Amino acid sequence: MEIFKNKYFNLLPLSVLAASVAAGTGNPEDNRPNIVVIVSDDHGLDDLGCYGNSAIHTPNLDALAAEGIRFTNAYCTTASCSASRSVILTGLYNHANGQYGHEHNFHHFKTFGNVRSLPVILSDFGYRTARAGKFHVAPEEVYRFDAAIPGSARNPHAMAVNSRSFLVEEPGKPFFLYFCTSDPHRGGGVLEDNPYRPDRFGNREQGYEGIEERYFEPDEVEVPWYLPDSPASRAELAQYYQSVARMDQGIGKLFNILKEEGLWENTIIMYLSDNGIAFHGAKTNTYDPAIRLPFIVKMPGQANGGTVTPAMVNWADLTPTLVDFAGVLDRELEKRQELSGQPRGGLPFYEDFHGRSFLPVLEDPATGGYDEIFASHTFHEITMYYPMRVVENRDFKLIWNIASGLEYPQASDLYASSTWQETVTSGAEYYGKRRVEDYLKRPVFELFHIAEDRYETTNLAYDPAYSDVLDDLKGKIREFQERTGDPWIIKWTHE
Repeated sequence: MEIFKNKYFNLLPLSVLAASVAAGTGNPEDNRPNIVVIVSDDHGLDDLGCYGNSAIHTPNLDALAAEGIRFTNAYCTTASCSASRSVILTGLYNHANGQYGHEHNFHHFKTFGNVRSLPVILSDFGYRTARAGKFHVAPEEVYRFDAAIPGSARNPHAMAVNSRSFLVEEPGKPFFLYFCTSDPHRGGGVLEDNPYRPDRFGNREQGYEGIEERYFEPDEVEVPWYLPDSPASRAELAQYYQSVARMDQGIGKLFNILKEEGLWENTIIMYLSDNGIAFHGAKTNTYDPAIRLPFIVKMPGQANGGTVTPAMVNWADLTPTLVDFAGVLDRELEKRQELSGQPRGGLPFYEDFHGRSFLPVLEDPATGGYDEIFASHTFHEITMYYPMRVVENRDFKLIWNIASGLEYPQASDLYASSTWQETVTSGAEYYGKRRVEDYLKRPVFELFHIAEDRYETTNLAYDPAYSDVLDDLKGKIREFQERTGDPWIIKWTHE
């Protein structure tokens, strides 16, 4: 008889648990920790108090960091909503899982039907699963949850209240709650007499039930280095801060419910954003403001609480980590082998995870060996084809702009933003620390000495002194593409 193994729980044999699941009954001895994954929409690394922003208001997430592990080098793999969420929920880069870009409306990108997602895996091994708020991936049969909790994704307070019944309905069985706000994404609200339209960030005059809105003045905000310090930018950031504060308040309500129901101690909580802030220079790019994001993990019993780790991880690592945490990683890989009918080592690319478990980091935040990440972006909207592949380590970062020669395409909401329109209509040469011309017209390769050039403004790709570094990182990208079944690998020889 095989027993799930994990230092955080002690379970009955798998055969007993499987019989209980098949019978539809709870297993009072299944004391595996609950899992809560909170994904915000377009929230940047610079925009929490615990990451150094003294102007914004995020007391609940700051408290989570005080009880949890705060990552300083966590990355999404593609700075686009649907594509990023598909990676979060599958452990596969979106160039391989099929979710190349947005799933809604005419964009119509969808994950391949043979992909096994996190909710399906956890459900197969005895977890109850539910999602609340923004979904934004397809098809539903691939991302199958037991329940969809009602409530507007713009009101995380209501989402939390509506989640309570799911959290407590089967106390003998662990749960996985996927809690996704639409804040602080652009749009979705109405502000009267607002000169900076349509950049509302979900804010509206009547507010939201259960939420005490917090307002910010433009002169209060901290303008990050990649944005211009202009009236339009400050006004938009003030609106964005309001949306962040609303999100934090709703998340705090969820935390209170977990504590009131006696679930807090035995629950792992992960907080992350799908991609960077919805401004040019961040979202839809592969520069660090787009992909380097907040990531906080509270362990059961607040193990390693209040620590900070420099480990480099990305969102492809989340699903394998949580499957590992649930004690079923080996069983899941065996199941995939059974489904494929092939011996391990000869599986199709979609059968294994592309990411790796960082459970060792959660158990010891000083764990080494997590020193490199990859990123892979192809589409945002269907009209935004601009594939980029990235490798980044402690010292250098290489971006391969596969569609170099095309002017960089812009998301419709970012293009309409007051910050961008003020920049282009004024004829400004710079947008933040980057020239507008350099933002729109990109070379094939961008190589940055990231340890010394955090702003990514000095391209060393064509400096002979760095030719060995360039060749080494090119090789790493090609190896990454081969390992993950990237169809764009053909570009190395085809063009």
